[in-house]
Amino acid sequence: MVLLLASGIWWALVQVDRASGLLGLPYAFSPSVGHAAVMTFGFIPLFFSGFLFTAGPKWLRVAPPSARELLTPLLLQELGWLLWLAGVHTRGWLALVGAAAACLGLGWVVLRFWLLLRRSIEPDRLHACTVGVAGLVGVASLVLMTGALWVDENELANAAVSTALWGFVVMTYIAVAHRMIPFFTSDAVPMLHAWRPFWVLWVLLLAVAIEVLSVWIPWVVTESSARGWLLVRGLVELAAGGVVLWLAAVWGLAQSLKIRLLAMLHLGFLWLGLAFVLSGVSHLWNWGTGTAVLGLAPIHALSMGCLGSLMLAMVTRVSCGHSGRALVADRLIWTLFWLLQLAVLLRIAAALKPSSAWLITLAAVVWAGVIGVWALRLLDWYGRVRSDGRAG
Repeated sequence: MVLLLASGIWWALVQVDRASGLLGLPYAFSPSVGHAAVMTFGFIPLFFSGFLFTAGPKWLRVAPPSARELLTPLLLQELGWLLWLAGVHTRGWLALVGAAAACLGLGWVVLRFWLLLRRSIEPDRLHACTVGVAGLVGVASLVLMTGALWVDENELANAAVSTALWGFVVMTYIAVAHRMIPFFTSDAVPMLHAWRPFWVLWVLLLAVAIEVLSVWIPWVVTESSARGWLLVRGLVELAAGGVVLWLAAVWGLAQSLKIRLLAMLHLGFLWLGLAFVLSGVSHLWNWGTGTAVLGLAPIHALSMGCLGSLMLAMVTRVSCGHSGRALVADRLIWTLFWLLQLAVLLRIAAALKPSSAWLITLAAVVWAGVIGVWALRLLDWYGRVRSDGRAG
């Protein structure tokens, strides 16, 4: 949570400086690379660890590691990414040292999760194995990004980050959402059953694989072949988006709106479908006309809209549960959630009008404000005894 707070404030300050020049921030290398890396590899894998070493052992029916056993690899990631942010503005080597420390920590955590998988004799390990494979993609991508920046290959570093976004972060989100959203919904809305068809999971994982391949297609094929790939990618994205939007309705989006915390999960998942549709339209338009449209709108619908909303919902739910509080989104959390949606819409609008630097700045400031209030609230809960008097 500290890293999330630091990265949000940092990016808002960078955008304010870009728009106004008031701060005069120095740069050792591109802040865009710094932003993409910390948003992909930084706080999200730390939240993954908290979930996967509590829920994961229950999925696998194995004993979980103690929190103390995970402390060192998590601190390596935390401190590594804080060094990364400092290095963006001071010394490139400092940022690379931070990335290397984070890589060691992430690899350590992924290894611990694979050891749980190895010990498990649970027949249904598909979701956990999917998460484990995603973790390997994340570690490999972070190693590649660090090496690419060491030899000053920014394009290769960006490709590594994009690979991790889809093959690590989105893949993990999809596996967890497929398993948990129907479960949460059926628990809160008894009329709905925990229906999660596995063919849907395979379709979405195929779409993720296409996105990862698309990162590398321009590196290995001719320009004409790469243009043909736009057609394939666009059609797959539209199909995946349609599946997600259909699934959102089947999973009880309308019924969930009466329960705020559940609605946050469903609306976050809805953004995944919208992101696929926007990306599909953009790539098909590019294929047909040779003109790129929508810019970074689809990627921010995915990252801020889907990943950000689901993070806010899941971390709030887990924090309430483990601190002994009722599993509800009170007025503050509900307001923050809708302010987050405002930040997403502002960033999408900015992508459609690239000359409007103030829109990007406003989106970053709203994001930082939402994250700041939310983080300070939950940080006040952490480290205290449970409010219901139970152990923990």
